[in-house]
Formats: sequence, structure tokens, C-alpha cells
Amino acid sequence: MPLSPTEKRAILIRKLSRFSALPEEVKHPANNPPSPAKIELGRLLFFDPILSGDRDVACATCHHPTNGYAESLDISIGVNGHGFGVRRSFKQPNDIPFTKRNSQTILNTAFNGISIHNRYDPEQAPMFWDLRTKSLEKQALEPLKSLEEMRGQHFAEDAILPEIIERLRSIPEYVQRFQQVFGGSESISSENLGKAIAAFERTLLTNNSRFDQYMKGDETAISLSEKEGFEQFKRSGCGNCHNGPMFSDYKEHVLGVHNNSKLPYIDKGVDSLYAFRTPSLRNLRFTFPYMHNGSLTSLDRVLEFYEDIAAGVRINPDLTRDQLDPLVKEIRLSVKEMRPIISFLNTLNDESFDKTEPEEVPSGLPVGGNIH
Repeated sequence: MPLSPTEKRAILIRKLSRFSALPEEVKHPANNPPSPAKIELGRLLFFDPILSGDRDVACATCHHPTNGYAESLDISIGVNGHGFGVRRSFKQPNDIPFTKRNSQTILNTAFNGISIHNRYDPEQAPMFWDLRTKSLEKQALEPLKSLEEMRGQHFAEDAILPEIIERLRSIPEYVQRFQQVFGGSESISSENLGKAIAAFERTLLTNNSRFDQYMKGDETAISLSEKEGFEQFKRSGCGNCHNGPMFSDYKEHVLGVHNNSKLPYIDKGVDSLYAFRTPSLRNLRFTFPYMHNGSLTSLDRVLEFYEDIAAGVRINPDLTRDQLDPLVKEIRLSVKEMRPIISFLNTLNDESFDKTEPEEVPSGLPVGGNIH
């Protein structure tokens, strides 16, 4: 006798809704083992605007520890910007566009790609909203080459990395630090630049949230209402995509989110299918606004968005319901179920991450870029 739709849905939820605590240890690529000197070099580079074309933007500009290594803007302002967080704006005159997508947190990116079985390969870790790069080592170099993020108008894409390498080679402290970490007379290279930043980023962990403590056996780590929220989270179908220890399947899905009016074009995502990678649900306190273009400003708005999908509402006029991901259409959510789920999601926050900022960087430029 064939299964009913309800029975099929229950089987799907049981299959996909699997969760566990984050691992206590991080895997590293075989060719990039960590060391204290390498991590500190990566930290200095992360906060140093010498890596940007106009020397005004650092990695930390849009991924600052104060904001949980994310940013509180829907889409970021990189080159030719000034100010911090919601007060950041473009200088005038300006010919630089907004960045294309919302700035995701770097916290726990050491675990990107981890499966429901706690398996992952740091050399194949999926990065970015469109999965275009694998590994933190390769990801670290991409913003440097992006016009609106860090490169600016004065350097071609194929010229910016050689320019940055020459700049670093002209700074004695960087020469000394790269030689100490990597050895050799040509220790300052694009590859080693990516390795150093990645080594630092793998130290940015939040693997002791109340949820992690609960999954390790502490029944008192989360409240009864939060436990009910966890069960509702699974029953509603949220765990179909937000699963595993990072609450992400690291796959692309078509949701039909509203377009962001700040962009002069429609962002069509992976293969122009309007698909974007499932984000982690950890540390949502720091990562608002939400979705790939920051179009949803609160968790209430996010759950209302999914409630509309469950009700068959067409949200993005450029997409039909048939184009939405089948797993998304499996979601069953009502208003009364939202508060328990949000209560549960708060158990995934963990503020015990490294917030250390260098007092100065070897270039002598403002730490974190033009943010003050």
C-alpha cells in the first residue's frame, strides 16, 4: 500500500532532521597546519587595510568581532566607505556599488561542509552564498579581488594580488613574520597569504553554546520551552535543510526571497536559478539581517516568510511556486509555533569567541579599515 503524503513527510523529517553538538577539535588541511605565529600573522592581515586596493578596507571592516564577525547591514559597503555597522555609508563622490550579498559570519566557518554524520573535509569546505569556492584558504583571497568589497577601481582583478604581495614585501615586520611562519626567501605569496588568514579564521569558534551543552548530556542547559521549540523546529520541517551540527546542509535551495532594491539588478544566485546556500543558524543574534541579501530584518520576519510559503503565497514576482525547492514547500508553520522556535534558536548563540583586536597593524594603517 503506497504511503500517504503525511507519512512520506514524516519519513523525510526523520531522515534529515539529525543534530549534534559541534566537534571540540577543528580539522586543518594537511598543507596548512596551525601554529601560534601563523595564527597571529593571520589576525594582523585580517585587520590590516593594506590588503585593499585603496588601503581603506580590511577583512574586519565587514567581519568585525563586535558584530560576531558579521555585519548589521543588509548588504555591505566596502571600498570608498566610512563608518561602522549601521552608520557606515559611502564617501562622496562615489562610483562603487554595494556588495552583492549579505556579509555572513566567519564564526565556525572552520566546520563548513560538516554533514549530519559529523564528517567534513577542510580542503573541500563550501564557501559563499553561491558555493563558488572551496576551503577557507581560497575563500580568503576572493574579497581582495572583488571590485566593491576590497579591490576598488584602481587595479584590475588580475593585478591586485601581485600589488598586495609587493606591498607586504615592503613592510619589514611582515617580511619577518612570513619568513618565521613559512620559511624561504619567497615566503610572502598569495598562497601563504590565504593560508595565514585561514589559520586565524579556524580559531573563531563557538562550539559551547547551550545547545551544544544540551547535546553533550546536560539536560538543564536549555529550558522546557526551548526543548519544545526544538521539537517544533523539527516538526515544522525547518530541519530538512537546517540540519547537522552547523544547522546547514550546505546545499543550494530556491526560496524566492524578496529582491533587494539597493541592487540595480536581480541576483539570480547559483546557475541563475535563484538558488543560494543554506546558512548556518548558529549565532543568529549577531548575523541579522537575514537571507542572502539581508532582506528580512528579524527572526519574526524570517518565520513569517516561511509561513507565507506554507500558505502558498507568492513572495518574489520573478519566481513561480513550481520553481521553489521541494523541501521548502514541505514546511508547515503557523504563527503560534513561531515563538517556541525563536526561543530554541537563541540556544544556538555563544558569545565566548575570540574578540581580540590588534592595537596596531604592521602597515601603520587604521586597524580594521576606515571604520572610525
